[in-house]
Amino acid sequence: MTLTETRPYTGGDAGRTIGYCVDIGGSFIKFGRAYGPGLVRVEDQVPTPIHSWHDLKTALADLISRFAPQDDGLPLAICTTGLFDVRTGVVTAANIPCFAGHDIVGELSAHLVRKVLIANDADSFALAEATVGAGKGHDVVMSLILGTGVGGGLVVDGNLVQGPGGVTGEWGHGAIVQTQVTLPDGERIELPRFQCGCGQLGCTDTIGGARGIERIHKHLTDQDRTSRQIVIDWGEGQQDAARTMAVYFELLAEPLAFIVNIVGTTVMPVGGGLATSAELVAGLDKAVRARTLNAYGKPLIVPGHHLKDGGLVGVSVLAAQHG
Repeated sequence: MTLTETRPYTGGDAGRTIGYCVDIGGSFIKFGRAYGPGLVRVEDQVPTPIHSWHDLKTALADLISRFAPQDDGLPLAICTTGLFDVRTGVVTAANIPCFAGHDIVGELSAHLVRKVLIANDADSFALAEATVGAGKGHDVVMSLILGTGVGGGLVVDGNLVQGPGGVTGEWGHGAIVQTQVTLPDGERIELPRFQCGCGQLGCTDTIGGARGIERIHKHLTDQDRTSRQIVIDWGEGQQDAARTMAVYFELLAEPLAFIVNIVGTTVMPVGGGLATSAELVAGLDKAVRARTLNAYGKPLIVPGHHLKDGGLVGVSVLAAQHG
């Protein structure tokens, strides 16, 4: 067993259990025991039965029966992929089709005989960073996910903001990406509005994540290269990669500065695969702070503290707040 923690743990009894945490992904269900905000012991991991709602309920019930007394009355806090609609209890997740049409909160609460709380993975990461991570001590925290695509979450005064249909902090959609970029050296570049998976043209999601970097590089050089290799080449001073990253920062800085001005966040912790590049995060931060109305003397965009288990850490906070 392992412990995801935000303070030292010396072994033995971690203290009183405050709830149970589950991270439901497209491949595995990770189950943990929460002892406080940010303190989670991972107890087990089982395959996710993505095609059968009955089997998914059974898998969760089995985990509860093995690790949680049926009559302890403690909540189960769930992190999952997709969009969670707090009004209906419905989760829309393309990689877990058995969720479709079910009131996840209501049906699981009845089946497991305990309170069920849900947040999606981006919101869970935001809550983790705002309370026991890089955003601790800040009143307004807007987290950013820079992975295959982009996403995010918004936390105000330590509380997660969950909007209609689960759409809050989803800064990747809305056709606002500019099509003309002028680089610091004066070069002017024309770009198309790329087709987005949501059906619109020119969404930030088309250029903001790993696939976006690859798409920009392909447009500029006609070369197919992975985002990882492009970032490595940029760090080594290769000119074509440096040009791609310069365009990337120019394109992404405007919508992010817009978000800062709208919500008043003073920190934007970054999660997702691209967050592992400190140089990329620093470059994006520099470009964004050059465009905000307020002058920020410290970095706004910073690597998150909970890149590995932000989901479980976030819902441990949810369990502590609402259990």
